[in-house]
Amino acid sequence: MFNTITIGPITIYMYGLMMALGFFAALVMCLWRGKRLGLDEDIIWGIFFCAIVGGIAGSRTLFYIVEFRKVMQDISILWDFRNGFVVYGGIIGGVLASWIYCRKKKALFVDYFDLVMPALALAQGIGRIGCLFAGCCYGRETDAWYGIVFHHSDQAPNGVKLIPTQIISAAGDFVICGILLYYAAKKPKRGCVGALYMILYGIGRFALEFLRNDYRGSIGFLSTSQLISLAVVAAGAALFVNAGKKDGAEAEKKSED
Repeated sequence: MFNTITIGPITIYMYGLMMALGFFAALVMCLWRGKRLGLDEDIIWGIFFCAIVGGIAGSRTLFYIVEFRKVMQDISILWDFRNGFVVYGGIIGGVLASWIYCRKKKALFVDYFDLVMPALALAQGIGRIGCLFAGCCYGRETDAWYGIVFHHSDQAPNGVKLIPTQIISAAGDFVICGILLYYAAKKPKRGCVGALYMILYGIGRFALEFLRNDYRGSIGFLSTSQLISLAVVAAGAALFVNAGKKDGAEAEKKSED
């Protein structure tokens, strides 16, 4: 795979292009679904920009934490933005920034959380295609027929068959997006769609980590991402179980009044 394509004086970086396409696709989906659900378009735009800023900040912060030793050895890593973005950090940072924004705007965050999560899964799937071009997030060596071989990668080992973790991850994200859209159409309780994303993505990411062979930091025999996945699944399960309870309590209080 080639991460760069040169057309005359123009150089296209496929990883960046796929990330941009992912953001664009997510925004279009959110605006379209948000209009149908009667949500504020201005809030959606605000969340979009907050998610970008918070996502970049979060992904870099977690990268610095995971690569702390390398950063101490080479301080220039701090301002080298050619790579070094951790997906989980981006998700956490984007969600946190969006939550703060909704608080400031006095908007009900959970409604927009449910709206955005299917679109986030779509964006992640497209972004993982960028990982395939760049050769990052690569898998373990394999002799299986489905293995892929890189020849011009600056990150993945070249000339050996690797498990196509980028393709598996992208396919999984697209499946999660489809499941969430189908589930959202059933009009579940507030918070359930977002909670289901956390559960499905957390489980999928935990399992996929066993197939990857790039360094992602570790504590014991689990990678940093696997530990975060366990926390995300637990939080998602708790949110799913408790989803709608506040709405029910408010409805009961109104009926008593």
